[in-house]
Amino acid sequence: MKLGRGKHVLLLGLCILGTLLFGGLGIWQIERREWKLDLIARVEARVHARPAPLPPRSAWAGLEPRDIEYRRVRTTGRFDYERETLVDALTELGAGSWVITPLSTAGGVVLVNRGFVPVELKPPAGIAAQPTGQVTVTGLLRPSEPEGRFLRPNEPAAERWFSRDVAAIARARGLGEVAPFFIDAERGPDPAAYPVAGLTVIQFRNTHLVYALTWFALAGLSLAGLVLLLHPAQRRR
Repeated sequence: MKLGRGKHVLLLGLCILGTLLFGGLGIWQIERREWKLDLIARVEARVHARPAPLPPRSAWAGLEPRDIEYRRVRTTGRFDYERETLVDALTELGAGSWVITPLSTAGGVVLVNRGFVPVELKPPAGIAAQPTGQVTVTGLLRPSEPEGRFLRPNEPAAERWFSRDVAAIARARGLGEVAPFFIDAERGPDPAAYPVAGLTVIQFRNTHLVYALTWFALAGLSLAGLVLLLHPAQRRR
């Protein structure tokens, strides 16, 4: 079937566009794969490293998520249970809350995710473990989670928290300046005690190679169509 000139030009344009677009998307996925592999390697090294001190207060303002995420730290201070916050959580143990407690350290106040409690342990039922005096906390640094979850924004006035938004929690609890990150505490000696710590999810989905191959295959089909349009004899054969 002979194509009209207008349709021929249109198909040529679509094939050229498809080749460039799908090829570009394939290259982008290869770059994303390299970034993801670097992230996985970096996180694996950090979570198994020896605990380091908290970043000093003088460095807080310049910290980026990449600088701190999943770094293993250890610090000492006193918990302020009167200004504790419960944040909605869905974990491998079911639905419940994260217990976010301010910890006053020599270097300033940092929020600590002490772990998970199921729905039945929300106040007034109480939370089992509230160690007093000086405590040592070991865990992973996590960047703040501002504003809430998709379609579920935090509502501080109604005490409805759906993400661990450090700045918003600090304002709601009158904590003043706090570290711009929080600590996911490691599990203690009694793994059955509430709150259950050590539930940080450290899994990164890496399907970028599959996506890249898909985009490159589509680019190849677009290129084949371009060749057929430019060489009618090939199309007839």
